[in-house]
Amino acid sequence: MHVLDLLQSENLGLTLLWGEDALLGQEVSGVTATDLEDPGRFLGPGELVLSGLVWWAQGDPERADRFVAALADAGATALLAGEETHGRVPDELVAACRARRVPIVAVPARTSFRAVTEAVYLRQWGDLSRRPTRLFALPENVRSELSGLLERGAGPAELLDRACAHLGRVPCYLLTASGRTIARTPSAPALPAQRGAGAVGGALGGVSLNVEAEGTPYDAWRLHLPDADAAPPRVLHEIAEVLAQYRDGQARRTAAERAAARELVALVEGSASADPGALEDALVAAGLPARGPYRVLVATSGDALAEALRHLGRVAAVGGTVAVLHEGLHEGLREGASRSAPEGAPRPAPEGVAGVDLGAELRGLWPLLQACRPGAELRVGVGAVARGTQDLRASLNQARFALTAAGDGVAVRVIDQLDTLAALLAGVPAEVRSVFGARTLGALGEGMLRETLEVFLAHNCSWTRTAEALHLHVNTVHYRIERVEALTGRDLSRLDHKLDLYAALHCA
Repeated sequence: MHVLDLLQSENLGLTLLWGEDALLGQEVSGVTATDLEDPGRFLGPGELVLSGLVWWAQGDPERADRFVAALADAGATALLAGEETHGRVPDELVAACRARRVPIVAVPARTSFRAVTEAVYLRQWGDLSRRPTRLFALPENVRSELSGLLERGAGPAELLDRACAHLGRVPCYLLTASGRTIARTPSAPALPAQRGAGAVGGALGGVSLNVEAEGTPYDAWRLHLPDADAAPPRVLHEIAEVLAQYRDGQARRTAAERAAARELVALVEGSASADPGALEDALVAAGLPARGPYRVLVATSGDALAEALRHLGRVAAVGGTVAVLHEGLHEGLREGASRSAPEGAPRPAPEGVAGVDLGAELRGLWPLLQACRPGAELRVGVGAVARGTQDLRASLNQARFALTAAGDGVAVRVIDQLDTLAALLAGVPAEVRSVFGARTLGALGEGMLRETLEVFLAHNCSWTRTAEALHLHVNTVHYRIERVEALTGRDLSRLDHKLDLYAALHCA
């Protein structure tokens, strides 16, 4: 098979950006998908290289040249560059390919890398069952076993274990983009989420392969081997294909769960008039117990929130950007949990979990989620514990207020920890805050009177310390504060008036 064969496929929609006929006619030996900046040691001669260009940085032609040099040195047949991440293939990368004589082809956002990989395999080696063993494909007995396991509804842990069994004691992980371990082989030690995120990002070495199936930027699956030479690349691609089949089936189940969760959230929003029995039925339909305690969370991204709760092993129903979780149950799927536990089986909370600070757990995870979509605004608000269904609506309203109060470097806000006036005011809609600030302080303007008021309040209304901080005579401070009082109609000897002005300064 040649690169020209792929370019002639109308289904893929590939576009040749540069490549001479002689180079496009080279024999293709395989496909490797990578987003490492220097993938050279993972490549073999004659391979097509698929890259989403996550490693690319605008205005850095040297980085592009290093990447293409690694491909050229390894004898890669061509670079297939995805357009989805940056909207187009950078000109600097095309120039580097031309200089290094590596053909470059643009892969449109609508075409998945999985479709390209399958096109290569089907064209060159035919159906999986007919691949000759000399090409290092999975043995026929392993393929048959995996097909049977898929039909019986086996989970990813069993699929990964059986797929790798014929390779010996090979440590292998199935990870999400945010570093969560979905499954690992018996010889693979537990991998904390921080290291898992580093593994899929290439920071720990080894080899990582995308599982091309429906997912989100936060829970996209990666097959990771710490030892890049532990298995032939084609075997890894075939294992990834099996896991993709499982993931596609799981996506349908997840869609049904999300629909039930959205119905639950709709009932909670109207719970003041909702039948308690209907709420209990909706909780059970969404996979939660009919009895509390519960807690409601609201985030700017439901996908990020769902992945965060999976990291924590919390039993929750996520509908849209709202999640209802049960405080007394735990999935038993934390890193290092028993490998014999049925996947997703809820368990009573382990000793001490009930007292765990949910806000602290979320704050620890949030950077991993934000790294999956740099630049995206990710915030979450957490309501108070709802002892029963009658308290769910209050927890929802609290979570929404806490979400609004998050921001300015505070990505996770828990209503129970809302303990300052400034934090409380942050949850008031900006449109309301601006009116209050303008109405209360408008006459002061932005000059020295406002600055004096800020410093005066910050120094607990001490005339002497305010004068020292502003390098003024104390009589000047007295004069300015008198002007502030006259313009605002407030008496700064009264606590309530001080609070009015303090709040107005935080709202303006």
